Amino acid sequence: MASQAAVRESIQGQPFNDVLNELHAHTFSGAPGESDPFTLSELEREYIAYALGLYYQCDHCVQYHGRVVERVRKSLGNDVWAWQDELLKVVLFLRTSRANVSSREWEGWVDAWRRFAGRLHHHQAGLACNIAYAVGIARADEHLMDIAFESLRTFYQDDEVLLGVIRDIDRVVVFMKAATSKNRTDPIVRRQLGGQGIRV
Repeated sequence: MASQAAVRESIQGQPFNDVLNELHAHTFSGAPGESDPFTLSELEREYIAYALGLYYQCDHCVQYHGRVVERVRKSLGNDVWAWQDELLKVVLFLRTSRANVSSREWEGWVDAWRRFAGRLHHHQAGLACNIAYAVGIARADEHLMDIAFESLRTFYQDDEVLLGVIRDIDRVVVFMKAATSKNRTDPIVRRQLGGQGIRV
C-alpha cells in the first residue's frame, strides 16, 4: 500500500520522478561512479539554479535552491553579501533581448551589462557570466550566449576547463527547465483532475 501511495504523489508516475531525481543528482551532487566530474563548484551551480528559478518564475525552485545556497555558503564560511538581491538584478538585466531593442540600445545594454557583471565578479568570480550563458541557453538567445561565451572564454582560458564549465551550466539549465515546468504546472493539473474526481 505504501508503494501505491508513493506512485500517486506524482502525476507523471514514479519512474518519471526517479529519472528526474537521477538528473538532479547528475546536475548537483553527482552519482558516484557515473557522473562526469564537476568543474563549477556546488555553490556556483546552485547560484545558477536559483537565478533560473527567478527567471522561470518558479517560487518552489527559488525557495529550494535559496535554502541550498544558504546552507553551502554557511558551510564554506562565505562573507555576507546581498546575493539574493544581486541575482534578482542579474535576472532583471537579462530579460532584455537583442530582438526587442534597437542597435544603439543593444550597444548601451552590452556596455552596462559588462560594468554590472564586473561588479558582481568581486563577490563570486564569473557568476554573472555563468548566469548569462544559462539564460541564453534557456531561451536559445544566440546574441546573449555569444556575449557570455566571450567572457567565459576570457575567464576560463584552459579549453578543458571551459568545456567543463559549459557542460555544468548546460546541465543545470536542462534540469531546471524540466523541474520548473513540473513544479509550476503540477498544481494546475491536480486541480483539473480533481475537478473530474481523479485523485493523484
